Amino acid sequence: MKTVLCYGDSLTWGYDPETLGRHRLEDRWPSALAASLGEGVHVVADGLNGRTTAFDDHTADCDRNGARTLPNALHTYAPLDLVILMLGTNDMKPVIAGTAHAASKGLRRLIELVRLHAWPVEQEVPQILVVAPPPLVETADPDFAAMFEGGVAQSAMLASFYADLADDSGAGFFDAGSVAKCSSIDGVHLDATNTRAIGRGLAPVARLLLGH
Repeated sequence: MKTVLCYGDSLTWGYDPETLGRHRLEDRWPSALAASLGEGVHVVADGLNGRTTAFDDHTADCDRNGARTLPNALHTYAPLDLVILMLGTNDMKPVIAGTAHAASKGLRRLIELVRLHAWPVEQEVPQILVVAPPPLVETADPDFAAMFEGGVAQSAMLASFYADLADDSGAGFFDAGSVAKCSSIDGVHLDATNTRAIGRGLAPVARLLLGH
C-alpha cells in the first residue's frame, strides 16, 4: 500500500465559498485524487484554513505556519511514499508576505523539511510534488479584496516560481491553475467542480511519481 500526504490550506480542507462551509468529502481534491488512483494507494488530506508556507499569522487561533507543523504531519502519517505540497495562496496576503517570490522561498523550506526529516520508521525519502494553487481572481467581496490586496497579480506568478523551484530541487510539479479557477464569490476558494478537477488532474503525475 502506497501512502500519499496532501499538505495544504483551505483549498485542501475543502472550503466552500458559496455556503461558507465545507465541501462534501467526495468533492474535495484529495478524495478525487484517491478515487482516480484507485486501490493500493492511501491518500491522507491535511488541510488547514489559512495555512501559509512558512510564515506566522499572529491573528490566527491556531498555528498556521506550514513549516512549523509539517514535521508533525510527516511523523503522524509515516511511512510516506509521496508528499504533495499545495500552499502559497495565504502567503499572498500583504500582512503575511504578499509576494510570489516569498511564497517560493517558503515552499523551498518545506521541501527541505521533507528531505531532512528524522522519520519515526525506516523509509526512503518520499517523492515530492509541488503544486501551484490556482491564481486568485478579482472579487466584489470587500473583505477578501482587502485581505488579498495585490494578490491577483502576485499569485499569477506562483506557477512560474514553483516550476523553477521544482526543477531546481528535483521535485515533481503541477499547475493547478491549468485545470481549475477560483470562484469570483471571494476570489480565493473553489467550487466543487474545480476542486474535484485538481484531484483528477494531479492523478497522472502522482501515479508517475509513485510508480503505480
